[in-house]
Amino acid sequence: MKLIDQYTYRVSWSEEDREFVATCAELPSLSWLDTTPEKALAGIRKVVVQSIRDMKKSGEPVPEPLSTKSFSGRLMVRVPPELHRQLAMLAAESGVSLNRLISHKLSK
Repeated sequence: MKLIDQYTYRVSWSEEDREFVATCAELPSLSWLDTTPEKALAGIRKVVVQSIRDMKKSGEPVPEPLSTKSFSGRLMVRVPPELHRQLAMLAAESGVSLNRLISHKLSK
């Protein structure tokens, strides 16, 4: 399987451009506009191939695909002290850990 096949692509309508815009999550500075979703996806894939070639040629690191990357499940977030207090109270009142409460809220 080619590296570009493992990347995360998105195609959506751009009202501003009146065309479909395709992007690659691993290379957020790249995009491609076209008249159909299929053409937009084909276009961004070509741009990704060329960008990876250029990166390799210049010795730049090539981004790892999100699909193959390992995630620990650990997420550190800073919040205002008052929000922290409110969440801790809500967790205690619900009989769950603060971590479980926040995880549940994020999953909604």
